[in-house]
Amino acid sequence: MPLVPLPLPDPGSPDLGSPLGFLRWLQRSQRRGQLLATLWSVLELGCTAALPVAVGLGVQAVVDGDRAGLLTAGLLALLLSAGQTTTTVLVHRQVVWNWIHAASQVRQLLSRQASSLGAALSRRIATGEIVAVSSGDVEKIGWYVELAARLYGAVLAWLGVSIAVLCRQPGLGIAVLLGVPVLAVAVWPLLGPFERRYTEQRALGGKASELAADTVAGLRVLRGIGGEELFLRRYRAASQRVRAAAVRTARTWSVMQAQEVLLPGLFVIGVTWYGAHLALNGSIGVGELIAVYGATAFLAAPLRVLGEAAHAWSVARVSAGRVVSVLALTRDGTAADGPTAGAPADPAELVRRAERSDLHDPTTGVTARAGRLTAVVCGDPDAAGELAARLGGRPALADGETPLPSARLGGTELDAVPLAAARAAVLVHDKEPMLLSGTLADLLDVPRSGRIDPAAALAAARADDALEALVDGTPECGGDPMAARITERGRSLSGGQRQRLALARSLIADPPVLVLDEPTSAVDAHTESRIAAGLRALREGRTTVVLATSPLLLDQADTVLLVHHGRVCAGGTHRELMAAEPRYRAVVTRDETDLAAAGTGVPAPGGTQ
Repeated sequence: MPLVPLPLPDPGSPDLGSPLGFLRWLQRSQRRGQLLATLWSVLELGCTAALPVAVGLGVQAVVDGDRAGLLTAGLLALLLSAGQTTTTVLVHRQVVWNWIHAASQVRQLLSRQASSLGAALSRRIATGEIVAVSSGDVEKIGWYVELAARLYGAVLAWLGVSIAVLCRQPGLGIAVLLGVPVLAVAVWPLLGPFERRYTEQRALGGKASELAADTVAGLRVLRGIGGEELFLRRYRAASQRVRAAAVRTARTWSVMQAQEVLLPGLFVIGVTWYGAHLALNGSIGVGELIAVYGATAFLAAPLRVLGEAAHAWSVARVSAGRVVSVLALTRDGTAADGPTAGAPADPAELVRRAERSDLHDPTTGVTARAGRLTAVVCGDPDAAGELAARLGGRPALADGETPLPSARLGGTELDAVPLAAARAAVLVHDKEPMLLSGTLADLLDVPRSGRIDPAAALAAARADDALEALVDGTPECGGDPMAARITERGRSLSGGQRQRLALARSLIADPPVLVLDEPTSAVDAHTESRIAAGLRALREGRTTVVLATSPLLLDQADTVLLVHHGRVCAGGTHRELMAAEPRYRAVVTRDETDLAAAGTGVPAPGGTQ
């Protein structure tokens, strides 16, 4: 089966009731692959089990001097060998396909969840844990799904061999029929200790990954304060705890593997001794003894699969529990799963409404009039970021945090409509937007209305020097900025250049409502003034909200709102508020005397309150 369908158009809606339910859902979602793998596995093991029969028939034909029987046995052995070779290739190909399919499906589910939660994901789960879930845990789940089909094939092959031996030699058949389950059950007492130790190892590994991710993210700061050695010692200690836990897990697993070799070996010795006793008594012939021995020795293969499946089940159950814990997260405890009455489920309908609707936040009283440029001055950067998130719908909440009333777009609660519809209507430009690696054309390839082309957006964002830097850093682009490559997170660019490219990306999208949180904080005053003018011209007739304290941006706004202590306390143009509102003047000018007189609570220069 080709891997053309990957990634899947829709990974589905998993069962998140329990880790076991999730694993069962994952297997059901690829029934065809599981059935094919089981079929090929049964045929492969059947050929393997039947091959000693052909050998036994050949030996018996030699003993009896039957040339025709010898030829028949040889042809049968050749046919079974060819069948075994072919089915081995087919079963391996199919189980690997199942593994890749399951791993890709789980990764798509995790990616969809990360896209849905946004910043809420990192508030609920540490970055290192997310990395561990999307890598190691996904592989363990894929391994279990791959083994499940081989397990079914092993069980069916064991039943077939048991019935065949039972019909020929009831005593041996009963031994085979009952011996394998007894040997398989002998492994189960070790599964509990193994799963507990693996759970401990997995938890310690997640903490170590979290510490590593935090250290890498703050490496520049750590170097500045000389804290590298301290964090290195912490990570070394954490990694040693992981190593010790892994050794304890490996000890249990090594005992389980030793059982997989020892117990089947003892079983084969016992059955062979009994068969030899029957041969000496004349109850069976030499050829039949060889066939019985071969069939019994074959049972070591299903037993190994059973042991491997037990191991895979133990680790997959732990991993599935962690995947379920991520997929079960919601942005808050009260957000509806679907649209409420009166809320359009169709993103296109909400977009059409958004083009002529006001955006209102009941928590602060901020209202952005349709088709106008509204600036909001908060003073507190954290409060501005929270307001921007609320205006976009479904803000990220920490565990235990009570959700505030939803922002409304033309009377429709954004938290009550599907996330895709809310994002199509209102685009929030973060204070620190992310630039992914790739070409500039890839960066600007976003869903758009078609009204604004990349050249106009880049010109409005005044990204000329950023384009030059990209071209200089990519000689192979032939002077075409759109073919120039952006490094990971745009590290080859300055902060201001990254900010302007991200702003151009948001402008190209041309959403009905655009919320910008400090879009020019990293550029100089001259460039900021030109960006403010370009932004106003390009967003003419569109609803735009800018959260900023820069006079150059505020002077371009149709309306400026001052948020003080969490509520709108004043509104007007920038010049009107500068003349009449001391609290507004204190925030915008950052004058220490004005800040103290207005009592804004905004940090004054030097870090004092």
